[in-house]
Amino acid sequence: MRFALLLAAAMTLATFSAQVSADAGDWLVRAGITNIDPDDDGGSLDGTNLDVTVKSSASISLEGTYMITNNIGVELLASYPFEHDIQLEGVGNIGDTKHLPPTLSLQWHFTQFGAFKPYVGVGINYTYFFEENTRGALSDSDLDLDDSWGAAFQVGVDYNLTDNWFINGNVRYIKIETEAEVDGAKVSDVTIDPWLLGAQIGYRF
Repeated sequence: MRFALLLAAAMTLATFSAQVSADAGDWLVRAGITNIDPDDDGGSLDGTNLDVTVKSSASISLEGTYMITNNIGVELLASYPFEHDIQLEGVGNIGDTKHLPPTLSLQWHFTQFGAFKPYVGVGINYTYFFEENTRGALSDSDLDLDDSWGAAFQVGVDYNLTDNWFINGNVRYIKIETEAEVDGAKVSDVTIDPWLLGAQIGYRF
C-alpha cells in the first residue's frame, strides 16, 4: 500500500510539464537525519512460523546531486551507519547489526513551482551489513547477514530559503533482502524493504 502511494505521488508530479531553469551544472549537497522503517513482515525462522523482525533506526544522512541538465540529476546517498535490533517472535532481541546503504539515483527535477523544487528518482541500492552481534538465546553463536543489491525509488522536495540555501524533505522505498546465517548455516531469508524518511538542509553551488 505504501509503495502504491509513493508510485502515485511520482506519477502525479510527472504530469506537470517542466520549465527551463538555470540549474544545469549545479551541485546540490544535503545533510540531515533519515529514519529507516523496515517492512513489518521481515521473514520467518526456517522450519518454524516464528517471525524475524528488523527494528527501525535513524542516522545522519548525506546526499550529493549533480545536475546534468536543468531537470536531470544524478544523486548519491551516503550516511553514518544505521544500527538495527533483530527480534524473534516469542523470544525478543536475538541480535543487532549495522549497515550502510549507499544508493545511486537518476532524478527528474520539476522547475515550475517557484521556491518549491519537487523531484522523483529511481536507482540502485547496495546495502553492506557489518558488526552483526547475537544476544539472548543466540549469544554464543555467530550471526552473518549477506549484503544486498536492490532497486530504490524516491520522491522529494527542496524549498529555497535563499539563492543557495534550501531545506529538503524526502521519502524513499528500497528493496533490501538478505540471508541470515547462524554458525554458517542459513536460518532465514529476511525481507527488510524499508521506507526511508529524511529531513535535511542543503546548499546549492
